[in-house]
Amino acid sequence: MPESVEFGMGRTARRAYDLSEVSIVPSRRTRSSSDVSTAWKIDAYRFEIPLITQPTDAIGSPAVAAEVNALGGLGVLDGEGLWSRHADPQRVLDELIETGISADDPDDLIRELQRVYSSPVQIDLLTEAVRTVANSGSGTTAVRLSPQNAAQLAGPAIAAGAELLVILGTIVSAEHVQRDGVALNLKSFISDLDVPVIVGGCTNYQTAVHLMRTGAAGVVVGHGEGSTSTTDEVLGIAVPMATAIADAAAARRAYLDETGGRYVHVIASGGMDSSADIAKAIACGADAVMLGEPLTWAASVPAQGWFWPTTAAHPILPRGFAAPCGPADVSMEQLLFGPALGADGRTNLFGALRRAMAKAGYSGLKEFQKVGLSLRA
Repeated sequence: MPESVEFGMGRTARRAYDLSEVSIVPSRRTRSSSDVSTAWKIDAYRFEIPLITQPTDAIGSPAVAAEVNALGGLGVLDGEGLWSRHADPQRVLDELIETGISADDPDDLIRELQRVYSSPVQIDLLTEAVRTVANSGSGTTAVRLSPQNAAQLAGPAIAAGAELLVILGTIVSAEHVQRDGVALNLKSFISDLDVPVIVGGCTNYQTAVHLMRTGAAGVVVGHGEGSTSTTDEVLGIAVPMATAIADAAAARRAYLDETGGRYVHVIASGGMDSSADIAKAIACGADAVMLGEPLTWAASVPAQGWFWPTTAAHPILPRGFAAPCGPADVSMEQLLFGPALGADGRTNLFGALRRAMAKAGYSGLKEFQKVGLSLRA
């Protein structure tokens, strides 16, 4: 049974753990890192590293998506981002950064974010951005859409070349209760599509199972928590990632038994600052990780090392802010594969994952999910 703590008369809470409280325990066997594979496959698509980019304009231009694809990951384009709203999105980004540098009040930048994201999504701009990634020939073309707009925008995105959809919100459920209008029914929506769908985020076992039953190929765990996210401060919702990933992995096993063999991938999003966190997320049961802030080290990201979550531009209740998070002076290849610039785990992110797997004696990601773990007191 889950460990619970009573914090008041008749009121209990479950004890949960962050990745910082978990450590990998090597076994009696080690192996050469050259014998280790970090490849994974979702639906018909294979990737050499378990990386999905967080779909925010701060790191996610069509050029960066193509670059990450060419390096063996999955770059995700935000189908409702600036590339779908403005004819010259880079100019808009540059102006945002100038506002952030010169603003006396941090809220000035939030208001500017709200303003530039208030422009409507234009189908022709969306399709142009998707085609840019698809025509690059770099790999799988993936597009993120919100649950609110997925029904309207999925068709044009797929027609333009999207091969995989990511339906991503702060917290996404299989059943959304809505007083007025028609809510998105994920099960019927996914069944009508010809492309695989990743959905999220979720925070617990029950929601993970329900999302898996929609027919999704992958489920995102977490809401992209990082230094620029304020979902905890605004909504009181926090995701202790080690526990959340382990819960989703248990849901995956239960759903695998329920369906007689249908495997749904678990993708961890949030709470990862270093290569160690990536390795621990996989060890807790994730098949891949969705990274945002760690990629601000790359020189090719469009916001010059600044980062903000998509929720920072919400017109009524922003849940994040923009801030400089990385130096944006390292090649994407070096950031992902090394050599590392220092000993802090901020570069050579997936070279470090390979080394951690080798030190623990595992040759593949699915095997590494069985590695021993310990909790820090």
